[in-house]
Amino acid sequence: MRRLFWFGAGIAAGVALSRKVNETARKATPTGMAEQVGGAMRELAGAVGSFGADVRAGMQEREDQLQDVVVNADQVRRIAAEHDAERRARRAGR
Repeated sequence: MRRLFWFGAGIAAGVALSRKVNETARKATPTGMAEQVGGAMRELAGAVGSFGADVRAGMQEREDQLQDVVVNADQVRRIAAEHDAERRARRAGR
C-alpha cells in the first residue's frame, strides 16, 4: 500500500513538473514572449488611463475649490465696500 502511495505521488509530481517545464518553454518562444509583452503593455495602458482619470478628477476638485475662493472673495469685497460706504455716509452726516 505504501509503495502504491509513493508511486501515485511520483506520478503527480512528474505531471506537475512536466507542465511547469512545458509552460516555461512556451514562454521562451517568440510567441510566448510576444504574449508577455502584449500583456505588460495592456497593463501599462490601463495604469496610464487610471492615472489620467485620477489627475482629471483632482483638477476638477481643485477648480471647484478655486471657484469657491473667487466667489467668497467677491462677497468679501462687496461687503467691505458696503461697510466703507456706510462709514463714509456716517462721517459725512456728522
